[in-house]
Amino acid sequence: MEIIRSNFKSNLHKVYQAIEEADFFAIDGEFSGISDGPSVTALTSGFDTPEERYQKLKKHSMDFLLFQFGLCAFKYDHTDSKYITKSFNFYVFPKPFSRSSPDVKFVCQSSSIDFLASQGFDFNKVFCSGIPYLNQEEERHLREQFDEKRSQANGAGALAKCPVTIPEDQRKFIDQVIEKIENFLQNKEKKSLDLEPCTGFQRKLIYQTLSWKFPKGIHVETLETEKERHIVISKVDEEERKRREQEKYAKEQEELNDAVGFSRVIHAIANSRKLVVGHNMLLDVMHTIHQFYCPLPADLNEFKEMTICVFPRLLDTKLMASTQPFKDIINNTSLAELEKRLKETPFDPPKVESAEGFPSYDTASEQLHEAGYDAYITGLCFISMANYLGSLLGPPKVCVSARSKLIEPFFNKLFLMRVMDIPYLNLEGPDLQPKRDHVLHVTFPKEWKTSDLYQLFSAFGNIQISWIDDTSAFVSLSQPEQVQIAVNTSKYAESYRIQTYAEYVGKKQEDNKQVKRKWTEDSWKEVDRKQPKVSSPCSHTNSKNIPALLVTAHVCFTVRTCLPHLLLPMCVSHFTATGMTGKRNLSPDPEEAGSEDKELEEISDSELEQIDSCADPFPEGRRKVKKLKRMKKELSLAGTVADSPAMLFEVPDTW
Repeated sequence: MEIIRSNFKSNLHKVYQAIEEADFFAIDGEFSGISDGPSVTALTSGFDTPEERYQKLKKHSMDFLLFQFGLCAFKYDHTDSKYITKSFNFYVFPKPFSRSSPDVKFVCQSSSIDFLASQGFDFNKVFCSGIPYLNQEEERHLREQFDEKRSQANGAGALAKCPVTIPEDQRKFIDQVIEKIENFLQNKEKKSLDLEPCTGFQRKLIYQTLSWKFPKGIHVETLETEKERHIVISKVDEEERKRREQEKYAKEQEELNDAVGFSRVIHAIANSRKLVVGHNMLLDVMHTIHQFYCPLPADLNEFKEMTICVFPRLLDTKLMASTQPFKDIINNTSLAELEKRLKETPFDPPKVESAEGFPSYDTASEQLHEAGYDAYITGLCFISMANYLGSLLGPPKVCVSARSKLIEPFFNKLFLMRVMDIPYLNLEGPDLQPKRDHVLHVTFPKEWKTSDLYQLFSAFGNIQISWIDDTSAFVSLSQPEQVQIAVNTSKYAESYRIQTYAEYVGKKQEDNKQVKRKWTEDSWKEVDRKQPKVSSPCSHTNSKNIPALLVTAHVCFTVRTCLPHLLLPMCVSHFTATGMTGKRNLSPDPEEAGSEDKELEEISDSELEQIDSCADPFPEGRRKVKKLKRMKKELSLAGTVADSPAMLFEVPDTW
């Protein structure tokens, strides 16, 4: 169901009903861009830590706009053994509610806009008909403004008890207004008086003056036309005045709810506390919280706590498909290819039917990059994989529910795209800490290309390269014993510098400590200004064309379900680095090369991936913050992932 500004209010009850009835939801978002600076490959470096990835996305992706939000609610019909779906495709745009409401600035990325246009995306529906929204701070501020305005209009408090001090240059104007009103009150035939248009300051003086000068017998109201605002004075008795004030207040509250707009849907999803499924959903989650809830926190751990408060149960189907037992039978985890694969043996596609009054999607037509459709097929993928896990049990379980303990190992772990040895961001505890004693940090002249790095490390056999920026990269050697040899050979080099990964991390932490001591209120700008810059080496090594080396890193880890007899070994997608003359060619292994390159081209889609009882803010979620902070302290004392008994995913000692 397509939802725009004109039909949002009339269909909001259908959205609430779908959320209330659903067993789980699937979501997806379309954005105006992905990165405002680094290329996508640099934005998703192969050796990012979860903290680094979060900071990159926060810095370079949050100024883009999530302008289409897909929501698909799934409810299982036990009678007919089928799922009933209700799909919604929301067009979202931050249209200013009034002159005092936020005037949002956002950026666009030409490649993303061009790609969406090529897929038939209707930008007119975004900019002309998009549903407005406010985050919680903006809503609070706007409600305070309304309360203050109402207080002034009603002459509340001291304003109603004593005369107002009028500036000398406004005395004549106010005297004339008072004279007009006195004449108006003496005229028994005239019921209302329209004052001449005036400035906002003059209107405020009029309201304040009339509240004590004429406390009874009149009703004062500001009317607004397309061009101007003016005050209307009406003769009323006290009962009529109170009735009009109540009507005005109800209208203002309705307008405020309209301004909160699409955020009410996010509040309803959050308050349901139900499972939310997405595909490669880290960016979707970050944008949803940042845009409709509050600005993202500076610290990753605070982001985790906030995310759990808003969405207590998340599941990423890309991570799920990248693990065993799916890893060996699914070669391509891009959403479109995954949906096709899960229709084939050994999977059993679910029986699905659209609810009455809701249009149905035809997966054969592939309406990819419409957020509602992508959310729909994401839900189908989750059901197929969950039911496959059920088929492995003895006796087999035909339908695995969204509350089954069988899928709990996948909860609140968001896929980290292209990170070689940390497959997911763990929202409920410490992140994985793999050994990187085989990894080097290399700095070099800006002119260098991938081929220069392959030439530099040609004596060390197979290597993997992960670009950081134009003058630095991580290089992974096949043997940790080779690391010190490489470092020693670079001691007297003029054009490049090599250090171990541990040395790089240590220096970075020390630099961050020094910066933190000098933080101001504008702390993140301070960090950006004082981030240490690597000086470019003074000379340049001539590059030669070197045959591409192909390396595949197999990164495996395991997930145990709560069932003792079922072990799900997990493997991250294979990554390779190919030595081409162009920069930043970190790509997947041959089976996935074509599809993953396509993922980069399609980077704007999910692949990078009050009658409102439902829409109240998140009181239960906020109460969980203290509990989460205690958990964080307890888990941090463990020191490593392996020490925590709650961890469902295990990291091997070697990679």
